[in-house]
Amino acid sequence: MTSPKRPLIGITADIAPDDQGRPRHQVRSTYVDAVLAAGGVPVILPADAGVRAEMLPLLRGVVIIGGDDVDTRPFGIPLHPKAQVMDPARQEAEFALLRALDAVPAMPVLGICLGMQLMGVHRGAELIQHLGDTLPDADRHRNDSKHPVESELGNGLVASFHHQALGSGADFRVIGRSDDGVIEAISDPARPFYVGVQWHPERTADPVMGLGVLRRLVDAARHG
Repeated sequence: MTSPKRPLIGITADIAPDDQGRPRHQVRSTYVDAVLAAGGVPVILPADAGVRAEMLPLLRGVVIIGGDDVDTRPFGIPLHPKAQVMDPARQEAEFALLRALDAVPAMPVLGICLGMQLMGVHRGAELIQHLGDTLPDADRHRNDSKHPVESELGNGLVASFHHQALGSGADFRVIGRSDDGVIEAISDPARPFYVGVQWHPERTADPVMGLGVLRRLVDAARHG
C-alpha cells in the first residue's frame, strides 16, 4: 500500500512512433525520476481521453508534460508553418483531462512547457506560435539553453526547449517571466495549486527552479 507521505502523481503520456513507425505511449524518465525525487509515486496516464478522466479519482496530483505543438486549427486559428503538432489522440486526451480537472479544482496540477501552453489555450489565452517571429534571440529558449527567470516560485537559471509561448495569461495570474519578457509561469489563484511553467524543471539544475518546483506539487498533493 502506498504511504500517504508519497502521493500518487499522474504523469501524462505522449504518443510517438517507435523505430518501426508503431505508435507508443511514452514518458521520458526525467519526469518519472523528478517525481520520485520530489517524494511522489509516478503513475503514467495513457493518452486516452476517457481513461484519463477515470483515473483522476486514484490520484493526488497531475503533471502535464512537454511535447510537440498544439494544433490550433480546431480553435479556428491557422497553423504556423513552423508548427510541429502533437499526435491528435494526445491533444484530445490533454484537453479532456483539463476539462475533467475543472470539475476537481482541489487537485494539484503542474503543467510543464507544452503543459503550460495547453492550460492557457484551454482557458482562451493567446498562443504565440513561433517566438522567432517577434523575438530576435528566440533560440535562447531552445535546446535546453539556460536563461534567467524571475518568478514567485523563485529566481534562477532554467533549462528551456520551446519555440512557442503564451502571449497572455487569460484568467491566470502571470507569476514569472524571463529577462526578455516571455511568460514563464502562471497560476490560478482560485485553486490551491494549479501552476504552469514554461521551462523544464525536471532538467533544470537550480534546486529551487528545478526539483523545488516538483516538490511544491508533491507537497500540495500530500497536504491537499
